[in-house]
Amino acid sequence: MYELSYYETMAEYNAWMNEKLYRVCAEIPDELRKKDLGAFFGSIHGTLNHLLHADLIWMGRLAGLPLTTAALGQELYSAFDDLRRERETMDREILDWTRTLSPERLAQPFTYTSLSDRKTRTRPFWLLVAHLFNHQTHHRGQLTTLLSQLRLDYGVTDLPWLPSLCEFDPAESG
Repeated sequence: MYELSYYETMAEYNAWMNEKLYRVCAEIPDELRKKDLGAFFGSIHGTLNHLLHADLIWMGRLAGLPLTTAALGQELYSAFDDLRRERETMDREILDWTRTLSPERLAQPFTYTSLSDRKTRTRPFWLLVAHLFNHQTHHRGQLTTLLSQLRLDYGVTDLPWLPSLCEFDPAESG
């Protein structure tokens, strides 16, 4: 899968959804954000932390950046504002990075060592980039479940409502 617009669209969607969810989460008292609600990563804060941590790890691998994050599963930032600032930075970096991808790069194999099981694997580069976005969507789904249980409205999450796509009118494209 070498359609470059796919990766940029997914990066835009990622940033849009994160901004929406962080806006809702900012209204939640810190104690409730950090309360174990039975999710895979315990709390809303734990889930937000995991999303950022995984993106730091995958972007470190895929973009060739040094991995400077804490051990897998450790809290990166206890203060919500710090976590939010770093999330915004990471989302900009992901979007900028997708604009550097090429079909040639996407077609290449990529070897990495998993931090969870320490096994070395080789997979197509495009598949691992797709995994970066799929992983984000998966855990944001867990987050939206927690927010729904708290009766908080985070709005529409569907990809066709991504603001940059809503401006697209196929009838105008010729």
